[in-house]
Amino acid sequence: MNGFDELGAEAAELVRPYVITKGRGLPDEAQLSLVTLVTAAEEGQQRRPTRLSPEEQSLLDLCTAGYLSVAEVAGHTRLPIGVVRILLSALDEGGYLITRPPVQRAALADRDILEEVLNGLRAKFG
Repeated sequence: MNGFDELGAEAAELVRPYVITKGRGLPDEAQLSLVTLVTAAEEGQQRRPTRLSPEEQSLLDLCTAGYLSVAEVAGHTRLPIGVVRILLSALDEGGYLITRPPVQRAALADRDILEEVLNGLRAKFG
C-alpha cells in the first residue's frame, strides 16, 4: 500500500479548493466580508472571456440576477466560503463584478423626540 491510498479522500478534499482558487490567498476582510454585496458588471457581460474556470463562470452567472451577499453566493454554490471569497475577489479585480458594502444601520432616534411624538399621538387620538 502506498502513501496516496492512505490519504485518499482527505487529500482530495484539501487539494480541490487549492486547485479551484489557483493557490490564491484569502482577500482582506475589509475588502470582501460575508455581508459585502456583489453583482455582475454590465460591461463584463459583453467581454466575458472563456478562460474563466467553471466555478468562476457559475459565480458570475449567479451574480447576474442582482445583488447578493457573499454568504448568499456561497450558500447557492455549496462551495466553502473561503473559496467563494477568493474567486469573487479575483472576479472583482478582473472588472467582472461590482461590489459594495452593505447599507449602514440608521442612527437611533433621540428618546426625547420619540416621547414627544407619543405624547402628541395620545393627545390627538386619546
